[in-house]
Amino acid sequence: MLVVMSSEKSSSKAPDIRGKGRVSGEPKTAPRAGQSLDAGLYIVATPIGNLRDITLRALDTLAAADEVLAEDTRVARRLLDAHNIRAKLSPYHDHNGARRRPEILQRLAQGETIALISDAGTPLVSDPGWKLAHDALEAGHRVFPLPGASALLAGLVASGLPSDRFMFCGFLPAKSAARKKQAQKLAEIPATLIFYESGPRLAASLQDLSETLGAERDAAVARELTKLFEETRRDTLDGLAAHYAEAGPPKGEIVVLVGPPGEAEVSQQAIDDALSNALKRHPLKQAAADIAAQFGIPKRDVYQRGLALKNE
Repeated sequence: MLVVMSSEKSSSKAPDIRGKGRVSGEPKTAPRAGQSLDAGLYIVATPIGNLRDITLRALDTLAAADEVLAEDTRVARRLLDAHNIRAKLSPYHDHNGARRRPEILQRLAQGETIALISDAGTPLVSDPGWKLAHDALEAGHRVFPLPGASALLAGLVASGLPSDRFMFCGFLPAKSAARKKQAQKLAEIPATLIFYESGPRLAASLQDLSETLGAERDAAVARELTKLFEETRRDTLDGLAAHYAEAGPPKGEIVVLVGPPGEAEVSQQAIDDALSNALKRHPLKQAAADIAAQFGIPKRDVYQRGLALKNE
């Protein structure tokens, strides 16, 4: 097992987005004077922890927009205050989105500039902003992406897992049976899988992923990315599940990453033995799914082999 724990060299001077905001004694950042924007909806990425992880273009846009939409205006205000930005803020989230979208679209039609931010990271990724962006585009308005911090990408580059092909899978279901069912659909995808997860559910989710995707599958858990207690832990799925079951729920935002299925050669006899044992406990369909996940091989091939074994 290899464990990597790291924090930024300047962590004592890099405040958390949920902290007090500005570094003591550091001058506030002033946007360029006279900045103007074309009408449209601006999707603005914001820091996932360290307030320095914001782009100059994002600061200019937030300062010049007619209004800034935020999931939580209290979180957004701390960010804006840290950079001396006095923007008009209003809430936009799951609970008021349906009511607010027509009003926002009307304002875009009138030529206004609206910026959308999430509590942290890139809007539209596991948050309600995508519906607004979709409706704005359908109505013929321009949507401008302002790239920046993203927890899933930060976790990927810190994980040491293959990054040439990856799939973001969002949050897993809360219940074990639903988690396993969803994970089973992802078992054969030849890419690094990326999930968001909460601390209280982490150990159980890792255990379900281990049983479904394979206990020896390489994986990583990254949490508190860019913050003072940033940590990335690498191990097999089984090893990570055991660690967090013993250590208890970790704090902070969590990214779970699972490497692609292995390509090691597996003997037909090993598959037949495992499949025969599985057929003693489960129906053919379930046995085939379990063995396919265990060996990282196509489920349809295991199913056909199971039929042949039953006929024998």
